[in-house]
Amino acid sequence: MTWNGTATAQERFFGSLPYLLPLMEVSLLALSYAARFGIGLFAQFPVFSLILVPLSPLLRIYTGFPFAGLIVFILLLTLVVRNSNISYFIRFNTMQAILLDILLIVGQMILNLVLQPALGTGLILDTLLNVVVLGILAAVAYCVAQTVLGRDAEIPTLSEAVRLQVR
Repeated sequence: MTWNGTATAQERFFGSLPYLLPLMEVSLLALSYAARFGIGLFAQFPVFSLILVPLSPLLRIYTGFPFAGLIVFILLLTLVVRNSNISYFIRFNTMQAILLDILLIVGQMILNLVLQPALGTGLILDTLLNVVVLGILAAVAYCVAQTVLGRDAEIPTLSEAVRLQVR
């Protein structure tokens, strides 16, 4: 385990890169709801779309390839998480980013398949969408900050699941 900044600068950099996956996915979720229904964080507070400015080249590449999210997910899982030659710190952060992405995908499926048809585009759906977007953004920001400091980002239950997968 990595405690209190014992990771090298290279490990910190490579440990924070996988968090781009949930960050791009949550940005696409917020953009799609803002464009389709005029709801969500980016529709209500356009200043939050400034988050996307540095991500825009990556988002264009990411959305340009069919199944890019699935391909990146499989590559990260097989080439990084399951590779014992890579440091635990990088594998831990990669798996945690993957699980954050899975949580986002499950939340998006619930929003699209259950809540949006049942509730329409009212205040309740808008609030739930904002909770999902802000929750993932906060988790990614916390994880990247902890990774840059060289510490394991401890998210209750999620980090325990990560440790079960990464040994």
